[in-house]
Amino acid sequence: MKRLLEASCGLLAGLALFSIMALTFLDVSGRKLLDHSITGSLELTELLMVVVIFASLPLVSLRGEHVVFDSLDSYLPDTVRKVQRIIVNLICAIALIGLGWLMWRTGGDFSESRETTAQLGILKAPFVYGMGILCALTGLVHLSLIVSGGNDSSSDGGTL
Repeated sequence: MKRLLEASCGLLAGLALFSIMALTFLDVSGRKLLDHSITGSLELTELLMVVVIFASLPLVSLRGEHVVFDSLDSYLPDTVRKVQRIIVNLICAIALIGLGWLMWRTGGDFSESRETTAQLGILKAPFVYGMGILCALTGLVHLSLIVSGGNDSSSDGGTL
C-alpha cells in the first residue's frame, strides 16, 4: 500500500510540476520571442500548484518531513515522545479528515453552481474534490502512523 501511495502521489505531483515547468518555459519563450504569452498561463499554474501541493502532502506526512520543533525532545523520555507522536498524529488525522470532508462538500457546491476559473473557464469542482480526497488520504496516513508507530527518530516514516 505504501508503494502504491508513493507511486501514485509522486507521479501526480511530478507530472504537475513538470507541466508547470513546461508551461512557464513556453510562456516566457513565447513572450520574449513572439511577443505573445500563453492565455491563462497564470490560472493553469495556480491549478497545477494545487495538484503539486495536495499530491505531495500524503508523501510528506508518510515520511515525517514536516517542519518540526524538536529542540526539547532530547530532554524528554522516550515514553513521553511516543505519547506526543501519537497525540500529534491523531490531531493531524482528525484535522485533515475533517478538512477533506469540508473540501468535498465545497466541491459539491462548486459542481452545482458550475464555478469556473475567471479567464479559461475551467471547472473548479474537480480540483476541490481532489484536494478533499488527498487531505482525507493524508489523514489516513497519520492514522496509519499511530498504528505502525512511525515517524519517530529511528524510523523512516513508518509503513502504510
